[in-house]
Amino acid sequence: MAAKTKRSAAASGTTPDPYEIGPLGLYQLVDETGAEVAVLPEFPEGLPVRLLEAMLFQRALDQRMLNLQRQGRIGFYGTAKGQEGAVLGSGAAFAEQDWLFPALREGAIALWRGMQVDHYIAQCFGNSADPTKGRQMPCHYSDAPSRYVSLSSPIGTQITHAAGAARAVQIRGATDQIVGGWLGDGATSSNDFHAGLNFAAVWKAPIVYVCQNNQWAISVPAAAQTASETFAVKARAYGMPGLRVDGNDVLACYAATKLAADRARRGDGPTFIECLTFRLGGHSSSDDPSKYRDEDIAKTWEARDPLLRHRAWLVARDEWSEEQQDDFLAEAGKTISEAIARVEAAEPVATETLFTDVWATMPALLQDQADRLANEETV
Repeated sequence: MAAKTKRSAAASGTTPDPYEIGPLGLYQLVDETGAEVAVLPEFPEGLPVRLLEAMLFQRALDQRMLNLQRQGRIGFYGTAKGQEGAVLGSGAAFAEQDWLFPALREGAIALWRGMQVDHYIAQCFGNSADPTKGRQMPCHYSDAPSRYVSLSSPIGTQITHAAGAARAVQIRGATDQIVGGWLGDGATSSNDFHAGLNFAAVWKAPIVYVCQNNQWAISVPAAAQTASETFAVKARAYGMPGLRVDGNDVLACYAATKLAADRARRGDGPTFIECLTFRLGGHSSSDDPSKYRDEDIAKTWEARDPLLRHRAWLVARDEWSEEQQDDFLAEAGKTISEAIARVEAAEPVATETLFTDVWATMPALLQDQADRLANEETV
């Protein structure tokens, strides 16, 4: 279905509409070789190059952070290797005033929106360089200036958080503000998935849900958790459109999410997007995927790498070169190394921060505990 739609769109000189392709097709603009398979929509000037740079930076950063975990310098890390197109393509489609509720692998979106690299790295160290004072597990980034809200580790809980935030936007009458919410395929089996999508649709809330279907909920394959033909088709049961996008085509991810964001901003309600992709690495630094999946499948998906695909497309348009990539990666490596050095040199979080940011006026019982701790430290 999807291939037929794409070919007819290209032949007719029109840009395909992901809403017309629907939840059973596959919206794609650029194929695995970097060739255009449809008439592309207009993109903001410079956006395609910025997307490649952001994906390259995220992969380099992920590898360095995973190395730190293997060296025992941080405790945990989850990479987005192979999923950078779905992450950044969808994330770039939101405006700076929007509120975003991520899952595990969307940290690059926070960087895209302006989060400092030092703060990103410090969150994994949990020391005094971390603005969130080491209170969350590694990879649970949050950044107030960019309106990027920390995920909550229980699977799917951010889905209902995002629905509530979108309802709050409605109540406050913020007509130009919407919410983005991310989840993995495994989260569609959670109670929060039902509750979140149901209420978002009932309220006609201004929200876009983006499901990264990387085909594995840790060690559970998609076929073992749902009998639905696709994850996107589940949206129909809740009364909202479902779109299915090639998650390794960063331009398609951006275009589909932007259409959904514009729709939500007009007051037309939520959209659920499934980005079909693949997790090339483990679920996290605690996981060995070779124990539960055939790694030959991973090799097949390596050929569909979103970085290679988008780079090939840019090279064909004379907008990127090997020299540019070498220069960019050298500068990125320097930026990451210098940030790690600064963060790792920071002191531990001060113990008195245990009591801050909780109450406007500290209750007597908590104040007593704070005083006793302070007295013990001065003895």
